[in-house]
Amino acid sequence: METKNLTNRQLEVINELKNEHLTSFQILNRINSIKLILVVYNVLDELKNMGILKSYIKQNVKYHYIESN
Repeated sequence: METKNLTNRQLEVINELKNEHLTSFQILNRINSIKLILVVYNVLDELKNMGILKSYIKQNVKYHYIESN
């Protein structure tokens, strides 16, 4: 994964999702530099558009993860 063009927020989200599948709210609670859920959504959208992030729904809850190569 190319990381030199990623923002600090994107890198923080990636680091949280490397080993664990999390919901948007769980990501918000783990990253101290992000205070608003809308910021989490924006970062997740950016990563998804880059092909870095994957998501799925389980029991009506959306989880996000980083697909390891």
